[in-house]
Amino acid sequence: MRKLFFLFILFITIGGHIKAQSVSFKASAPEAVVMGQQFRLSYTVNAEGKDFRAQEMPDFDVLMGPSQSKAHSTSIINGAVSSETTITYTYVLSPKKEGTFTIPPATIKVKNANYTSNGLTVKVLPPDQASQAESSSGNAATGISDKDYFIRVETSKRSVYEQEGLLVSFKFYAAQPCQLSRFKFPEFEGFLAQEIELPDKQWGQEHYNGRNYWMVTLKQTVLYPQRAGKLTIESGSFDALIRVRVQRQGRGSVFDDFFDSGYQNVNKELKTSPVTIDVKSLPSGKPASFSGAVGNYTMNASISTNQLKANEAVTVKVKIEGNGNIKLLKNPDVKFPNDFEIYDPKVESSIRTTAAGVSGSKTIEYMAIPRFAGDFEIPAIQFSYFDTKTQTYKSLSSEPFKLHVEKGAEGEGTSAVVSNFTNRESVKFLGNDIRFLKIKGINFEPVEEIFFGTFLYVLCYLIPAVLFIVFFIIYRKQVKENSDLALVRTKKANKMAVRRLKNAGKFMKENKKEEFYDEVLRALWGYLSDKLNIPQSELTKDNIETELTKYGVSEALIQEFLDILNTCEFARYAPSQASDAMDKLYDQTIGAIGKMENTIKK
Repeated sequence: MRKLFFLFILFITIGGHIKAQSVSFKASAPEAVVMGQQFRLSYTVNAEGKDFRAQEMPDFDVLMGPSQSKAHSTSIINGAVSSETTITYTYVLSPKKEGTFTIPPATIKVKNANYTSNGLTVKVLPPDQASQAESSSGNAATGISDKDYFIRVETSKRSVYEQEGLLVSFKFYAAQPCQLSRFKFPEFEGFLAQEIELPDKQWGQEHYNGRNYWMVTLKQTVLYPQRAGKLTIESGSFDALIRVRVQRQGRGSVFDDFFDSGYQNVNKELKTSPVTIDVKSLPSGKPASFSGAVGNYTMNASISTNQLKANEAVTVKVKIEGNGNIKLLKNPDVKFPNDFEIYDPKVESSIRTTAAGVSGSKTIEYMAIPRFAGDFEIPAIQFSYFDTKTQTYKSLSSEPFKLHVEKGAEGEGTSAVVSNFTNRESVKFLGNDIRFLKIKGINFEPVEEIFFGTFLYVLCYLIPAVLFIVFFIIYRKQVKENSDLALVRTKKANKMAVRRLKNAGKFMKENKKEEFYDEVLRALWGYLSDKLNIPQSELTKDNIETELTKYGVSEALIQEFLDILNTCEFARYAPSQASDAMDKLYDQTIGAIGKMENTIKK
């Protein structure tokens, strides 16, 4: 009696810990079948159900079903008991014709609640048209033909504009599923590559050139051509480990098939064919605000406040989102009033790469500090892009921002301000200090005991006067130079570039490839912008060459700068890059900037 009571209490205790399972009702079937081939359609629910109903399937013959099977499982984990009952309803179907067909959802009732399964799409492939002679026309010893196993490069487009994305897929076709032991994908020279993260590779059936194959997608990449002309995706090479039946001489033993001794593994090298892409130049008539954006975009701009005090920060936020080469977009130019201290913008990106292309958003925050009171206006922000669908340029514009700046505390924003132009956070205010006269504790000394009237006494007045004149001349020169913003930017160009290259050096030591190339690009674009006194948003590779030629820079040095820019842009998204390549590019960049400093002297 005590045992029965103990078991009852134990059952009640454990039963209280049984976790309720959420109801799941799913349909499953092969994604592709061959015409005339039978296949199974299953509906699985993880609970006791009733009133199962499947809709009509006019494109398929129902050979059997629905047949019902039930499975029950119980598990105890850390004292928690989970119990699940699974019921599966199975049909055996045969397709009536070739094509792609939809199997509608089914319904079932569980505990007085209705549940609906997912729908399915089944592709019905035509039967093989290739003859057996073609299959066996390859290696006589193994029976492996080039038509049995191969890798195909599939492109979504063969003709695109510069910076227009195209999808490249590497698909492995096999007579029977097998294993690839070595991959060597081609380099995408002349393209920026954005690889798509694929889920676990799954084999499926596909009809190609009159024959049905097992197919798996090895790699998908979105490519953005960086120059016009004929660009070629070179050949790749792969090693396949294929299991084939060996033809034996004479009659084999009955144990040969049992121990699978009639098969052997054969290595076969597979190569892809080169693919040529025709890249067209972007048409003429580019808007002034166009900086290379290609795709389809929207822009939204906002300001943190319209009223503030002098020496308080204001932020303008610009968000660009859409589809295209969004990772390469240059920041739009925001023109703050001249009396504003302007800081480097903060950039945040959210980017997704799928088979449909690259999409996402780029948010740029521009911060500035007004130093004087008054009413100011920030002009409308312009952004242009080339729409590949309409093959036209489109311009987006924000509203201009009105800004009212009041005087700061204790007269801030009205005093004279002198900036040293090296650190924007370091600002000096000029003022006058008045000290009290000392009227007590005065001691008089005899004339003989002091140096009044001596040569040393005269020097004490003369030296400060000379130093004052020298410092006054230097100060006037500095004020004059600081008033020339172009000259200031030119002088600090090298310092800013060196600072960013130091950051690039840190990323290089940490082997952070993408951050390294981003920082080198920022250093080069910022250096050229400061040196030529041209906003970065207006800089392009074309006008860089024109402007540097005006300053007497040699063609070799101009080409060296352009080569560094191209190398950085290509290498940021290249599949792999050796560390010695970063070392070489780092030294080359420092050398190029040094040569430019010796050439352009202001």
